[in-house]
Amino acid sequence: MTKPTTVPCPTCQKPVVWSDASPHRPFCSKRCQLIDLGAWAAEEHSIAGPSAAETMFSEDWDKLH
Repeated sequence: MTKPTTVPCPTCQKPVVWSDASPHRPFCSKRCQLIDLGAWAAEEHSIAGPSAAETMFSEDWDKLH
């Protein structure tokens, strides 16, 4: 029998079985999912690289001047 795939919860590091039985995966619970969402909303997390808004607006600015 195959051992089920488990991943650590991004919030609390508790092991989470990666299956349909874990509705909040990769999080262990709705609470951990909401904690992570709050961190993104508070801009505690970000994706590395230039801001898409900066790139978009800088091209428009160059066209105007």
